Amino acid sequence: MNPPTTPTTPTTSPASPVLTVYYDGACPVCRKEIALYQGQAGAQACQWVDAATAPEPALGHGLQREAALARLHVRRPNGELVHGAAAFALLWQQLPATRALGRMAALPVVRHLLEGAYRVFLWVRPLWRKPPAAPRG
Repeated sequence: MNPPTTPTTPTTSPASPVLTVYYDGACPVCRKEIALYQGQAGAQACQWVDAATAPEPALGHGLQREAALARLHVRRPNGELVHGAAAFALLWQQLPATRALGRMAALPVVRHLLEGAYRVFLWVRPLWRKPPAAPRG
């Protein structure tokens, strides 16, 4: 297994990514979790964008930096943006090691519970988050 990378711009750019994942690299907890995902089989089909340091154009259409830093976002190949628990469910379904968890997380009742738990995390997350570096580009 290759060591996970911590990209500041979309360094993993498959020709047609299955998903584009936007995460807050200035949050140590978020960064470690994303690094775990990046080290898994299936992760190479995703494009990983650290919204804290990526140039604005790397965020793509319809996603502002403030929103991208506020919660996890995933863009489907058709351009649709998904965020929060639904984004985690999509990401987990992409990775073989977490595929069953992702299918379960996509169920409406489970997704609703996960969204509540995620909102609690988002409430305490500022305690760990570092100020973002100046964006490149």
